[in-house]
Amino acid sequence: MAKKTAKKKAPAKKAAAKKAPAKKKVAKKAAKKTTKKKAADGDEKPVKKKKKAAKRKRTAKVVRLKAYWGVFSQSLKRVELFEYNERKQADKKAADLSKKSPHFVQPVKEIIDE
Repeated sequence: MAKKTAKKKAPAKKAAAKKAPAKKKVAKKAAKKTTKKKAADGDEKPVKKKKKAAKRKRTAKVVRLKAYWGVFSQSLKRVELFEYNERKQADKKAADLSKKSPHFVQPVKEIIDE
């Protein structure tokens, strides 16, 4: 069987503490009204907020690239550079240089100035 317990009443001090913040709110509202009246009378100038300046976005520079065929040595040094449509000549040059040490052909992209 469950025991019935009597409900305890809250002490009187807590009830008084709840009423105190209500007084503060009333005081704040009254203070706001008086400052508005002063500004309307002309005694004080209303404070205007400054607008923030719009931020300017910089446009990114357009970088143009051009493709080439590069002949590279075994130590990754570029020996010669050919236009992109000259792949056969680049392969031929790499084969000639590979007799001494290995060379290979690889695409290279370089920035072109306008």
